[in-house]
Amino acid sequence: YPSGNLAIIITREQDQLICIVQEDELRTAKIRALFQSDGRSTCYYPNGEEWINMSIQGGQYLDQAGNRVRRWIWPNLSPGPHVPLSPIFISLNRHVGVRILAQDKISVSFLAMGRQAKFNMGTKVQASTACQLPPPTRLGEDELLLLAFRVRILQLFDRMRRCLNFPSSEQWNKIQPPTYLMTQAVKILELCMAADISDELRSSIRAIVNA
Repeated sequence: YPSGNLAIIITREQDQLICIVQEDELRTAKIRALFQSDGRSTCYYPNGEEWINMSIQGGQYLDQAGNRVRRWIWPNLSPGPHVPLSPIFISLNRHVGVRILAQDKISVSFLAMGRQAKFNMGTKVQASTACQLPPPTRLGEDELLLLAFRVRILQLFDRMRRCLNFPSSEQWNKIQPPTYLMTQAVKILELCMAADISDELRSSIRAIVNA
């Protein structure tokens, strides 16, 4: 960045390239986007919430509250007609933008001091390969419990923070928990519905995240 802070990192991990976009901060630079040459990519809002999430199957666009605004499947992954993907362009900040036109046309652009650099992080998966993709992995009982307890611990930390900031219980009890915690709780409950677990365990996990 013009400030001297590191903006974009390109690195190689085994047989794939990884592009990391950082915020214009000196010390604790937040990751604003992560692109991998295997087709997985995620962009984040300034508050850390997911903005765009893509895989080799497709992608989704979320608003800051975690609601899905748009969802798509790449045309080469299934037969039949497809609704064309409307071009997506987002500005991560005043210097870095992301443009999504197709699976193999995903670009990260950096503009500063009158000069521009572009990085193509798109990829292409052939239909014959896509047909052989393994089904999504379902989480086991232990993993679901760990996720539920993680959310519960974060909820308790948030409650302690609110208690310290607002000593009067009448005030901090009225404050809603952060959106990302509510979103994570909903996602865990969705995973429980799809998982092959007992109703008793499903009820226990629901009680943990909703406590």
